[in-house]
Amino acid sequence: VQLQASGGGLVQAGGSLRLSCVGSGRMFRAYPVGWFRQAPGKEREFVAASNWRSSQIYYADFVRGRFTISRDNAQNTVYLQMNSLKPEDTAVYYCATNTIGFWQYNTASEYDYWGQGTLVTVSS
Repeated sequence: VQLQASGGGLVQAGGSLRLSCVGSGRMFRAYPVGWFRQAPGKEREFVAASNWRSSQIYYADFVRGRFTISRDNAQNTVYLQMNSLKPEDTAVYYCATNTIGFWQYNTASEYDYWGQGTLVTVSS
């Protein structure tokens, strides 16, 4: 499985961005997908996750109400809509998928394939 994340950029505080994660292979639509982020000097942290049919969706407390994860399985794409962005949201955002089966959605080590990351910079 290969993942390609895109959509990052520079935005002012209060603005919006939509990240995309395109997965290869027909089986990608059957796997859960998570978004994580890593700011300079900080550890990678969980942002949001969705199971394959979007019936189980999870958010970190610090993005709930501002970010929305969604997926279009016909397009093998998972999105992260980010609204009301804050300077502290500045980070490299990664999408990842779990092909193993058992899924602890907020634990990075539970994901076995990762995209390359896309940089989001929020200016004040």
